[in-house]
Amino acid sequence: MSGLRERKRRRTRETIASAALRLFRESGFDGVSVADIAAAAEISKPTLFAYFPTKEDLVIHQFMDDNGPAEIVRTRPAGMSALSALEESFLNRLAERDPLTGLNDSADAITCHTLLYSTPALLARLATYLLQKEQDLVDELQASCGVRDEFTARLAASQVFGAQRILGFHNAWEIRGGRSADETYPDAVARAKAAYRMLREGLSSVL
Repeated sequence: MSGLRERKRRRTRETIASAALRLFRESGFDGVSVADIAAAAEISKPTLFAYFPTKEDLVIHQFMDDNGPAEIVRTRPAGMSALSALEESFLNRLAERDPLTGLNDSADAITCHTLLYSTPALLARLATYLLQKEQDLVDELQASCGVRDEFTARLAASQVFGAQRILGFHNAWEIRGGRSADETYPDAVARAKAAYRMLREGLSSVL
C-alpha cells in the first residue's frame, strides 16, 4: 500500500511540475501565478504547496538531488577516493542525460535552464540550496576523508561545486544553442574529465 501511495504522490508531483513548466514556456515565470498553475493541474493551492513549498521550487526541483555530492562521498566503495567517486557519478549522470548535468534536451529541461539563467529569483533560490549542499560536502569531507580543518574542506568543496556548475552551464548552453544531447555528449564527457583532472592536479596545470 505504501508503494502505491508513493507512486500516486510521484505522479501528482510530475503533473504539477509539467503544468507549471508548460505555462512558464507560454507566459514566462513572472507572468504565471500559483493559482494559474493549480488550476492547470486541477488541484487546490494548498495541495500544490504541499508538493512545492514555493513557486521557485517548481523550476528548481529539477536541480535538487537527494543523492548529492556528500552522499556520493559517504557511500563510495572502499578504496575509492572521494574525487574519483564524484567524477564517476558525474560521468554516469551524463550518460543518463540527467538534467542536473545540463545534458538533457527535453522541452522541460530546456525550459528550466532557460528560466534559471533569466530569472534572478530562481538563481537566488538555487544558490541557497547549493550552499546547503556544499556545507553537507564540507561536513562529509571532514567526517570520512580525513580532512581535519574546515578551511581546507570548504575550499575543496567549493572547487567541486564550482566545476560541476560550470560543466552544467556549458552543456545547457550548447543545447539551448540547438545541439542535441547526443551531439553534445562527447564534448560534455571530455569537459568533465578535463575538469576533474584539473581538480586533481591543481591550477598549476593551467596557470
